[in-house]
Amino acid sequence: MNHRVNNKGQAVSALISLLLFAGLTAGAAYANNLTNYLKESRLELGGWINGGATYNANNPADGFNGPVTFADRANRFQLNQVNLFVQRPVPSGGAEWGVGGRFDFLFGTDAIYTQAYGISAFDENTGEPSDRGDWDLDLCCKSTRTYGIALPQAYLEAYVPVGNGLNIKAGHFYTPLGYETVPAPDNFFYTRTYTVTSGEPFTHTGLLGNYTVDANWSVIGGATTGSAKGGWDGGFDKQWGNWGGVAAILWSSDDRRTSANLGGTYGETATNDPWMMYSVVLQHRITPRTHMVLHHTYGWAADINLPGGIRNAEWYSINTHLTYDLFNDLSIGIRAERFTDRNGWRVASPNRILFATNNKGVSYAGNIPFISAPANYYAVTVGMNWKPAKRLKMNWRFLEKLNIRPNIRYDRADGINRAFRPFDGRKDQFLFSLDATIPF
Repeated sequence: MNHRVNNKGQAVSALISLLLFAGLTAGAAYANNLTNYLKESRLELGGWINGGATYNANNPADGFNGPVTFADRANRFQLNQVNLFVQRPVPSGGAEWGVGGRFDFLFGTDAIYTQAYGISAFDENTGEPSDRGDWDLDLCCKSTRTYGIALPQAYLEAYVPVGNGLNIKAGHFYTPLGYETVPAPDNFFYTRTYTVTSGEPFTHTGLLGNYTVDANWSVIGGATTGSAKGGWDGGFDKQWGNWGGVAAILWSSDDRRTSANLGGTYGETATNDPWMMYSVVLQHRITPRTHMVLHHTYGWAADINLPGGIRNAEWYSINTHLTYDLFNDLSIGIRAERFTDRNGWRVASPNRILFATNNKGVSYAGNIPFISAPANYYAVTVGMNWKPAKRLKMNWRFLEKLNIRPNIRYDRADGINRAFRPFDGRKDQFLFSLDATIPF
C-alpha cells in the first residue's frame, strides 16, 4: 500500500476515533454489550440501501442516459447507494452544551457524484493539469468503471447554549443550499435535476454555524476551504489557503405551511478568480396532502478556460415539484425544470466520463468521449412513492421503511445558436425507471 493510501486510511481512522471519543460517557464504562454502550453514549448507527434500473427508449449504443446523472446507465440495474453512518446527535435547543458529529461511508454507482471533486482534473482558468486532492477520489473500484466509494460527510458538531442556541459543524458536510440532495431517502424522485447535479455544490469542507433567531427565522453561515471551485466539494488535503464562504437565511410561517431558503456561496479558483452562486427555495403546503416547491439557482465564474477562449461562464435554472399524498403509503408527484448552461461548461454527456477523467485526460469510466455545448435543458418527471410494508403485512423489520419509486422522465436539449444532440445523437429521450430504498 502506498504512502498516499496510508494517509487516507489514517485520516479516516482519526475522524472515526474523534466521533467515538465524543460519544464516551461515564456510564459507558459499565455497559456490558454494544447495544447498551450505544444507548448510553448516544451513538447511532444507521444507513440505507438504494438501487434501481432505468429503461431508455432510445436504446443508446453508448449505454448512458445522456447528461442525466445518478440513474445514468441505460437498460441495466444499478446499486446506487449503500450508505452507512455513525453519528452522535447534538441538541438544537436548551441550556446544556452538546458535542457530537457524524461520519458517512457510501458505496455504489452514485459515489463518483459525491466525492470531493473540489479540484478539477484540469485547472478551470488555465487548462493546465491540476494537483488533485486525495480525500476520497481513489479509494476503490476503478476497474469496475461504475462503482466506487465516497466519504461525503465527516464532521464534528457542537451545540453552544448562547441566545436561542448555536450549532457549529467542523469538517466535511453536505451543503445547506438547494432542495434535492445526494442521500436517496431525502428525494421524492429517483433521478435528480440538472440543478442539483450541475448548478450547485454537493458538499463543503470547513466550518458551518446555524443560529435560531426566533420561531420563524434562522441564519446559516460558514467558511469553506479545500476547493479550487469557489468552495464547492472541497477535501482535506489541498487548497487549504483558498477560503470562501457559504450563507443562508431561512424563514417559516407560524403554521409551518410555508418556508423559504435564500442562500449562496462565494469563493475563488486556484488562480484567485471569483466563483459565486445563489439559490432560492420556496415551499408551500397547499393542503395537508399537497406540497409545492419552487427552486431557482444562478451561478457565475470568471475567466474560465472554454473552447472558444477565456471568458466568464454563467448558468441558471428554475424547477418546480408538486406532490400529493393519495394515501398514507402512496404519494404521486410531478417535477419540471429548465436549466440553461450558457457556455456549455456545466453539463456534459455522459457526466460520468467527465467526472472520472484524470489530469492526463484518461477516463476510467470508459473510452467514449463526452460532449458539451451551450444549451437549454428541459426535463419533466412524473413518479410515485409507495411504502408497501403495512399494506402487504411485511413483518420483517428490515423492510418496514421500504420505499418503491416508479418514474417516467422526458428530457430535451436545445443548443444555443447551434445544433446539439447530447442523447446519443438525439435531441431528446424518454426514461422509465424503478428503484427501491431501504433505510435502516
